[in-house]
Amino acid sequence: MTVTISRLYDTHTQAQAAVQRLETAGVPHADISLVANNADSWFSTDKKVDRDRDGVDDRAEGAGKGAGIGAGVGGAAGLMAGLGLLAIPGLGPVVAAGWLAATAVGAAAGAATGGIVGALTEAGVSEEDAHSYAEGVRRGGTLVSARVADADRTRFEAALNDSAVNLGDRRAAWQKSGWKSFDPASQPYGADQVRKERQLYGTGLR
Repeated sequence: MTVTISRLYDTHTQAQAAVQRLETAGVPHADISLVANNADSWFSTDKKVDRDRDGVDDRAEGAGKGAGIGAGVGGAAGLMAGLGLLAIPGLGPVVAAGWLAATAVGAAAGAATGGIVGALTEAGVSEEDAHSYAEGVRRGGTLVSARVADADRTRFEAALNDSAVNLGDRRAAWQKSGWKSFDPASQPYGADQVRKERQLYGTGLR
């Protein structure tokens, strides 16, 4: 039996380290996925994607339409080699790779929950956690998910736990300020908002 395990990280460097630990532990990169906020432009591409030649980057346009533009879905050199910019409903342009990202583009694109929540719940994540993971990415975080055998779950979760956000504590902090659930109509955090969010929890913009 296969299960999905997920963790949220405040910075992309923490998430990248988690992906490397999973791959080193034997999880195929095809079974790992990463979805990251790119507000601080840690991932960049020199090429502007303007297929319709209207002068506007198609990745930004696609964000409002739930369209996937230039997405990476993994590669022979490991998951990180497949990273690309992708537009996910409710999150806008994100840096992503792997099966969850590909599913999120089409999952529940027109639904109130948004693509990432639909993809996570479809993979077996509870709705409460799915909303929290999506909100975490919206606020500047990076989500790492992996499909693993249930018998190996504990071992692989241990590989993810280092530097991971305590989801229950973070959700409780958001709820104290009035947050209830992920709203795909809300704008993703910009660089300044992400910086302030990370300062609240003692993490840097890196």
